Amino acid sequence: MPESLPKLSKARILVSNDDGIHAPGLKLLERVARSLSDDVWVIAPEAEQSGASHGLTLRRSLALHKVGRRRYAVGGTPSDSVLMAVKHIMTDKAPDLVLSGVNRGANLGEDIIYSGTVAAAREAALLGIPSIAFSQVRKGDYLPWKTAETFAPGIIRKLYAAPWPKGVLMNVNFPPVLPNEVTGIKVAPQGRRVEHTQITRMKDPAGRDMLWIGDFPSDDPLEHATDLGAILDRMVSVTPLHCDLTHGATLQKIAGLFGKPKRAGRAKRR
Repeated sequence: MPESLPKLSKARILVSNDDGIHAPGLKLLERVARSLSDDVWVIAPEAEQSGASHGLTLRRSLALHKVGRRRYAVGGTPSDSVLMAVKHIMTDKAPDLVLSGVNRGANLGEDIIYSGTVAAAREAALLGIPSIAFSQVRKGDYLPWKTAETFAPGIIRKLYAAPWPKGVLMNVNFPPVLPNEVTGIKVAPQGRRVEHTQITRMKDPAGRDMLWIGDFPSDDPLEHATDLGAILDRMVSVTPLHCDLTHGATLQKIAGLFGKPKRAGRAKRR
């Protein structure tokens, strides 16, 4: 994280998400941001983009609508929104911190790969901006937003004050319990669920067969000492993620598999 960051009370904060500009979790995170700083901007997709991952819109133009003071809706993905914010709207001064969410539902384990919420924070990290993704885990239809609103300010303060490298983003999930039932905050690695995703056959109104990729039936983790286990223990999970997807151990293992590279010689002049 850059050492020249201003105090949080003076920081320029960008808030984005993947649930869309009118989502309750975005309004919650905007309130949290405004409790920490007066320089808050909200730039988010105009429509829900759940599961958009790190998609960029490259084959069509992007609509941009100003919907209020320092509030914009982008006709694209979460990654589009952060790029639009930094490269087009906030050109006088880039954000000091990007907050994404609060997502309606978990972004744990393999969710991270698909998540537009995490992708917005990842896009900021790729641009060299400290970023945090937030998600409120739900249990059925039970979604205790108060838990996210209670714990998010303190977590932001602590993470903002703690140095972390460029290219790293933070992923925070709040358990589906009331604030007084939360048992703590745990820094935990990304986990994996026991795999049992379901494909459901359905009929459309015309009677035609349709297939629906169902939600994960449970959050049973392969290993408990992960973000998934922390949520099961009614703890807030905090997971540092890295933009570099290289697997170091395998890189070393296969380094000599294809022989020693030849040294490129200089091209002869004619």
